[in-house]
Amino acid sequence: MRADYSDQVPVLPLNLEAERQFLAEAMLAESSAITALAQHTLAGNVEFAAALDLMEGCRGHVVISGMGKSGLIGMKISATLASLGQPSHFVHPAEAVHGDLGRLRADDVVLLLSYSGETDEVVSLAAILKADGVARIGMSGRANSALARNCSVHLNIGDVIEACPLNLAPTASTTVMLAAGDALALGLARRRDFKADDFHKHHPGGMLGAGLRPIVEVLRFRVGHNLAAVSDTLSVREALAHAGEGRRAGAVMLVDAEGKLSGILTDGDLRRLVNTHGAAALELPLTQAMTRHPVALPVDALVRDVVQLVRERRLDEVPVVDANGHPIGLVDVQDLIAMRVVRE
Repeated sequence: MRADYSDQVPVLPLNLEAERQFLAEAMLAESSAITALAQHTLAGNVEFAAALDLMEGCRGHVVISGMGKSGLIGMKISATLASLGQPSHFVHPAEAVHGDLGRLRADDVVLLLSYSGETDEVVSLAAILKADGVARIGMSGRANSALARNCSVHLNIGDVIEACPLNLAPTASTTVMLAAGDALALGLARRRDFKADDFHKHHPGGMLGAGLRPIVEVLRFRVGHNLAAVSDTLSVREALAHAGEGRRAGAVMLVDAEGKLSGILTDGDLRRLVNTHGAAALELPLTQAMTRHPVALPVDALVRDVVQLVRERRLDEVPVVDANGHPIGLVDVQDLIAMRVVRE
């Protein structure tokens, strides 16, 4: 028979305001720790520059190592470095002395994380790497820690008060480590002039990759293929006839005598014309019906550029033009929805 102790559990009063205050204070404690390190850096901290010098000259991998929560932070830092073009991987310090030292090479740079700077496994690994002549960057909260003494460069993140009320659970200290690691990764990318195109090479999948694709790669409607460029001297009826039948874009591209984009006639434009003029709307000249000088994107635009336009201007169709203003295609919002870069 299962004992029932429910009547012995005290029922505490629910104080949502106190709970919200506690949560906010935890977040502010972590924010304050990052701010303190940032101010120290602005005040002339040269340690980060020295660490970047080592990383910039790295001909191998930037290897990250740490125990416990610091190790988890290290994995994220390693992932960020890799995404920004610097080959990187994580090595567990305890596993290193049981065979994983083979993952490290002489031309690597190793970033070792330990807030106390006294974690046995991390300090031991630093000492081994020092004897082997491998470049080492240590990150801890004490400038005179054992880790600092065994590293080529030491990043002192300062005396951090944890967000934990007991000042025990690694919270603010690991957040500062993460922010410092992100700063290093971004600083290295900046030194190497890492561009959006480079980023795309490392993020070919997902929304990040989709947003960095050239717009010409995703054009479904192309002038001369399945999209007509119609003279703006025609009537609405004639323009619709040129647009063809079957599956078509939600707008007709209109050009002037020089073949440059002068306007578009959208399905919305056509509905408004019919509602106003009835059947006579079809006989109107395009100059009275079209949307003049529509917002258009250059041929070298990216998917993210058209996504921004669609979101800011509430457009359903966006023309794409070449350097001379001649239309080459049309982006339909339905294509962006299919790519999952915008929502209906």
